[in-house]
Amino acid sequence: MDEILLALQRGEIDLDAARQKLNVLQIKKIGEVAKLDVNRARRTGAPEAILAQDKATEDVCRLTLAMAEASGYALVTRAKDSDLAALEKSVPEGYELEINRQARTCLLKRCEHVFGETGRVGVLAAGTADIRVAEEVVVTSRVMGCGVIKAYDVGVAGIHRLYGPLTEMTEQGVAAIVVVAGMDAVLPIVVSSHVSVPVIGVPTSVGYGMGKDGVAGLLTMLQTCSPGLAVVNIDNGFGAGVFASLIARQSCRGS
Repeated sequence: MDEILLALQRGEIDLDAARQKLNVLQIKKIGEVAKLDVNRARRTGAPEAILAQDKATEDVCRLTLAMAEASGYALVTRAKDSDLAALEKSVPEGYELEINRQARTCLLKRCEHVFGETGRVGVLAAGTADIRVAEEVVVTSRVMGCGVIKAYDVGVAGIHRLYGPLTEMTEQGVAAIVVVAGMDAVLPIVVSSHVSVPVIGVPTSVGYGMGKDGVAGLLTMLQTCSPGLAVVNIDNGFGAGVFASLIARQSCRGS
């Protein structure tokens, strides 16, 4: 970093080049386990999340503590019970831990750290079996500084349940709506045919027979003839939350 700053001072590089070089430097190596991209949120607008799935609990804790120290907070997704228990015992002084057991996420942050609200997104879940993925969307969106309006169990099997929450989201000026659905996963298509904002569909691995792993729902969403619907991968609540929040941020900048 000193070399970059000295080069800037000597006039060998300009401010933009210095900023780019400093961004590249902001990758923190934790032993031989991982390289944390602690500057990702500043560079791309999307946070670096620690995916706990298939990681040893010891490594999840090390990475979480290092990220929180470097960035002021750390978001962990797909956390196991052992991860949550270990993190609850490892909270440093001056930090707080927020756990969402439905979403299997936890957020370790400095007590004074605040996520400023910029824009709003809506989150709908077709059935109660889809809530775990929908809650991952909610947590991610809030970490990215977006207000969230959510409604669950509004699937097409009882389509009358949809219109109240959809009216509220429209009146509250959401910039994007994330719709989480398993089984036949028709709900995102219905929603996109009723609103003028982008809709992000998230197929879930919920259903019977051929649909049980989410492939049927994914193909249904991809085959829609209703424009305005983008689709993320199966159970990818984090990716949908990031995408919707980026849209909301851009919408606020343009208004």
